[in-house]
Amino acid sequence: MLAILLAHVLAAFTAPLCVRVMGRNAFYVLALVPLGGLTWVIANWNSTRQVRFEWAPTIEMNIDLRFDSLTAVMAALVLGIGALVLAYCGRYFAADERRLGVFAAQLIGFAGAMFGLVTSDNMLLLYVFWEITTVLSFLLVGHDAERAASRRAAIQALLVTGAGGLSMLVGIVLLGQSSGTYLLSELLAREQPPGGVAVSVAVVLILVGALSKSAIVPLHFWLPGAMAAPTPVSAYLHAAAMVKAGVYLVARLAPVFAHSPPWHPLVLTLGLTSMLLAGWRALQVTDLKLVLAFGTVSQLGFLILLVGVGTPEAALAGLAMVVAHALFKACLFMVVGIIDHGAGTRDLRQLSGLGRRAPVLLAVASLAALSMAGLPPLFGFVAKESALGALLDADTLAAPARMALVVGVAVGSALTFGYSARFIWGAFASKQIEDMWVKNTQVRAAQIEGKQIEGRGGRWHAPGALLLAPPAVLAVASLVAGPGAGWVDGLLDPYASTLHGTPHDHLALWHGFTVPLGLTVFIVAAGVALFLERGRIVESAHHILGNADRAYDATLRAMDRLSLRMTGSVQRGSLPLSQATILVTLIVLPVVALAVGTRTGVRLRLWDSPLQLAIGAIMIAMALGATVLRNRLANVLVVGVTGYGCGVIFALHGAPDLALTQFLVETLTLVIFVLVLRAFPAEIDETRTADFKVRRALLAATVGATVAVLAAFATAARSAEPIWHRIPDAAYEFGGGKNAVNVLLVDIRAWDTLGEISVLIVAATGVASLVFRTRRFGSAPRAVDSPRYDPDAVSWLSAARLMRREDRSMVLQITTRLVFPTIMVLSVYFFFAGHNAPGGGFAGGLTAGLALTLRYLAGGRYELGEALPVDAGQILGAGLTLAAGTAAASLLFGAPPLSSAVIEVTLPLVGHVKLVTALFFDLGVYLIVVGLVLDVLRSLGARLDSELAEAAEPVAGGSR
Repeated sequence: MLAILLAHVLAAFTAPLCVRVMGRNAFYVLALVPLGGLTWVIANWNSTRQVRFEWAPTIEMNIDLRFDSLTAVMAALVLGIGALVLAYCGRYFAADERRLGVFAAQLIGFAGAMFGLVTSDNMLLLYVFWEITTVLSFLLVGHDAERAASRRAAIQALLVTGAGGLSMLVGIVLLGQSSGTYLLSELLAREQPPGGVAVSVAVVLILVGALSKSAIVPLHFWLPGAMAAPTPVSAYLHAAAMVKAGVYLVARLAPVFAHSPPWHPLVLTLGLTSMLLAGWRALQVTDLKLVLAFGTVSQLGFLILLVGVGTPEAALAGLAMVVAHALFKACLFMVVGIIDHGAGTRDLRQLSGLGRRAPVLLAVASLAALSMAGLPPLFGFVAKESALGALLDADTLAAPARMALVVGVAVGSALTFGYSARFIWGAFASKQIEDMWVKNTQVRAAQIEGKQIEGRGGRWHAPGALLLAPPAVLAVASLVAGPGAGWVDGLLDPYASTLHGTPHDHLALWHGFTVPLGLTVFIVAAGVALFLERGRIVESAHHILGNADRAYDATLRAMDRLSLRMTGSVQRGSLPLSQATILVTLIVLPVVALAVGTRTGVRLRLWDSPLQLAIGAIMIAMALGATVLRNRLANVLVVGVTGYGCGVIFALHGAPDLALTQFLVETLTLVIFVLVLRAFPAEIDETRTADFKVRRALLAATVGATVAVLAAFATAARSAEPIWHRIPDAAYEFGGGKNAVNVLLVDIRAWDTLGEISVLIVAATGVASLVFRTRRFGSAPRAVDSPRYDPDAVSWLSAARLMRREDRSMVLQITTRLVFPTIMVLSVYFFFAGHNAPGGGFAGGLTAGLALTLRYLAGGRYELGEALPVDAGQILGAGLTLAAGTAAASLLFGAPPLSSAVIEVTLPLVGHVKLVTALFFDLGVYLIVVGLVLDVLRSLGARLDSELAEAAEPVAGGSR
């Protein structure tokens, strides 16, 4: 199973290259990937297989895959029809189709995601694949991004199914916590299913996700809109794969939760409503693709209803209908694609005489339509007969409910027969075209009866054998599966046996003269009547199913208005107002929680030594000074003193790592502030400091008091042994290092560090992008790039001679020349020693950053390019790649991600060497910090230097 998933991932990444090399013929090569997976599924059909791969076991995020009878059926549909759709794409698209390589990658990736979804045993992993299919369907539906209809359809599908997915995630977490497991196999194995209010709420939330994915009323409207997608997408995602995800989830949970209180009211009511309303709507629309789309919504309601009943016979019928629907609906969508290509239209009012011109296509479409209508000997008839019998014998339902379902399904099946006949008639029959349309298109009826088909494209372009073969395979499969119902029953029955109930009937083409057969006669008669009255069933201006679409639009408009009002009331462009809002929230919420919650007594020690009191007094004095000083540089310096004081307190408390990091960060922050302040006036304007001083002071004092009080109560609330008692031993035992702080950062809590360095990269990129408004990437300029470069000039630093004479400092240049190598060596020492002594990648990177800052201050912006002539973005990317690669590398060795291995060797002359693989993660941190500093120096330093110099040139020219 893992091999099949990885094969699809590899195929998705290589698809654009294959399409570039082979053109549209690459689809045939890509089709071999799901075809190979289908071979494995068939070979292992009657076996049960499990794959368990630990990833994050403490939060139940493991790769748990399971292959059983239900998985086999769904995987066969996903992979088999996926291979046929890919083959269909090989001739459906033109050779010069835009973004064809990306489309191929998305389609093969979707097949892999669906396979992962149906094989997931872990519900959290299932949700991951679920959302991958949501994103990929958004991209596939919006393939023709230039069209407004495609963009709207893609966004609508994303929002509806994405919102349903979020609901499902909450339900999964609630169910997993309530039942004590996230594994579906463990839930199914329990003799007593979990119960309670929490489980019922979880079931409802999961069903919301499933029903939204399967386009069940009232969340159905995204599916007809998604018909803006290319036909292969409709044939695969909206007939055989994506919309079946919700049906699969309901079928998977039915053995456990079919008797849960909210299950039947939701599943049966909404399923039957969808079947009836969408079936009626399919009789009204005139676009062949929309006929199939509303038919799909109707059939999905039928499928949800069957698999949700919860009896073995209904489960067998539901699974049979899933197979039948995938075969005939994917086939019919492909047929519509061929008609659209050949005739230039999908409007059944504009098509006539196609049956005589394309008899093979008519035969293929007729077989699929007969199966959809439920006529013998097609497999759709077998599934429908089994469904009617299962509903009549559903002993888990009350008699009135059974009768209501049987009547509703019979009426829905009659509607299905009606729109199936209307589809074949509209696409292939010879009929009189409206004179107005003929006049507008300048096509005469005589031409229609001759060599032309009424349509925008004029002449009919017959499909090639390769384009016609995939739908023909599906149509023949529907025909063969009908007489072979007994053989198909052996494939589907193992899943039905997982539901508790009385022995059930098996699939067969002929059960004798039974009640379901009598109902079939009624269905055919009613369906024929509906078809004959098709002229009176016209599309209304405000049809019932359109209400949901209008409600969707109204909801979006209301959310837009609400967001604008909220943004207008909060984001007024005033920085003090925004800060005040944040700080008031910080005060009110914790204080209210503290006031109404349970509190413990607080005992505080004012200090451990008088030195702490002295340092604290200095920090307070500096903080107060920052509120009254008007000079910007003085403000920055006194605030920096408070930071250095905090570092001293860390050192006095025995935390040299924190102290070292604090000193380095504070120094670098001071330098950055000084670089930025060059572009500001030295003094703060009095008009900007006079307003609301008292209010701001009260707000600041309240925030400080709130934080201090919360910290005191939080510390006093601890009732168990502090974890820091165990950290030193755990750091050495599990992380192989004596420096607990560094081991925490790069091993025990490496996930946090990976997230933090990712945020650093985003922040650095954002800041630099704002400064570099036109050109973001590139290394800092070197001395040779300056127009004033003189190769014969001599200086202590390579680029210092390019600085203006009044800006040069000989002492600083000499000091930098002597100290820079020492600081870099110290940086490397901190990096290597950090696992067992104060230091680490973060401290080492900051030290190297300070060395680069010194070079910049002494030699200017050109000296920065001489010191490190590399693009900062490349360093940041290399660091992130190394850190993330370390996380993934451990998976290849069967260990949890970001777990460390200790390697100890004895080398000649060197002696005993101990290497911890976390060092490579730490190297990524080191590079990211260096790249961050370089990026800041380039943007806030070198770039501002250039802009200030350009601004000063006219003034200098005028003074001359």
